[in-house]
Amino acid sequence: MKGILVVIDGIGDLPSWQLEEKTPLEAANTPNLDFLATRGELGYMYPVRPGFVPESDEAIVSIFGNNLISSTRGQLESKGAGLKLTRGDLAFRVNFATIDSIKKGNVLDRRAGRTLTIAEAEILAKALRKIKLPCKFIFEPTIQHRAVLVFEGGFSDNLSGNDLTYIQGKSKILEKISFCKPLDELENTQYTVNIVNEFLRKASEVLVAHPINKERKKKGLLPANYLLLRGAGIEPPKLRMYKKWISVAYMPLEIGFSKFSGMNNFSFDYPKLKKIDSYENLYAGLKKACKFSIKTIKKQHKNADYAYIHIKETDLPGHDNKPVEKKIMIEYLDKTLFNFLRKFAPPRKIKIVVTADHSTPCKLKAHSADPVPVLFYNDSIPKEKRFCEKEARKGTLKGFNGNDLLEKVGFSK
Repeated sequence: MKGILVVIDGIGDLPSWQLEEKTPLEAANTPNLDFLATRGELGYMYPVRPGFVPESDEAIVSIFGNNLISSTRGQLESKGAGLKLTRGDLAFRVNFATIDSIKKGNVLDRRAGRTLTIAEAEILAKALRKIKLPCKFIFEPTIQHRAVLVFEGGFSDNLSGNDLTYIQGKSKILEKISFCKPLDELENTQYTVNIVNEFLRKASEVLVAHPINKERKKKGLLPANYLLLRGAGIEPPKLRMYKKWISVAYMPLEIGFSKFSGMNNFSFDYPKLKKIDSYENLYAGLKKACKFSIKTIKKQHKNADYAYIHIKETDLPGHDNKPVEKKIMIEYLDKTLFNFLRKFAPPRKIKIVVTADHSTPCKLKAHSADPVPVLFYNDSIPKEKRFCEKEARKGTLKGFNGNDLLEKVGFSK
């Protein structure tokens, strides 16, 4: 193996008062990441371009040298969920969300409080599948509040979703429910919008009245009583091929991206959320991800030129404004995954790149246009000291766009 790319989801951040005006990376004790930093180079990267607030799919697509138009979130997530689609099938990424009522239409939480168990999601999905439409559709819950929705047939994908949190490289707090809108005047697009909106209306009626949500409200939990859709797509994305790569990815988006990019993906079944403590579940997932990544690199380092490891959990504390939790997760990664890589890579002359797909500042509770730090371990003469945003700004790699990352560090397809 020549190189390993580790993407720590949403790790970029801004100083917070909870950490004495430091970022989680600056506050964390990371001796192993710092070891790699002192024997490498640092820099900072705009995952897409300056001023652009990327969704996760846009960032990963860009980092691997693709144009944003080459991909749609719905198609990637459906592939990652194991669905087999035919061209013309319309795929969406879905969030179970919480609204106050259909009449008022205020969005209270985009993720139903992160407390939706897999058992609850599957029961709600079973009820949604009974909805009658003029076409067949697939509704499949994946992990926690996430799901995929596919309308089978010859549909248009030139329509907006009803989740407008991230649109055209910008970010905003979603406050009101809305419906999908056509982006052209073609008859098929209008027909598609009518079908999707009919489903949304019927789905909200089913979810609001469902016993699962009534019981959740009795327990003081946010009901999963609304669906948010984004990333409409009808065609498999045409992405650059990375057949000399393996990936360790366990969320539907990154699994789908890996498969569409020709990588040999290694994954595991994510721990199911069975209780209401979503962070207990996240730590279980993080522990399993680190252990599985180490095991896979040990077994596969002779069978591929490069590896792509994607760690998801660090993004969630950013969305929840929990900088201390983010710091703890970074320290766990350092003690486990990066402790292993520090010992494993140097004697084998393996180069390591550590970065993020986007920044998720805790104080914003959303993605931002801020650049992400980049660490490139290449066993060079020690120059840098710490892997953090501040040091990265002074690094010898300087600033660049995501499209240039792999070429900059010499990782080939």
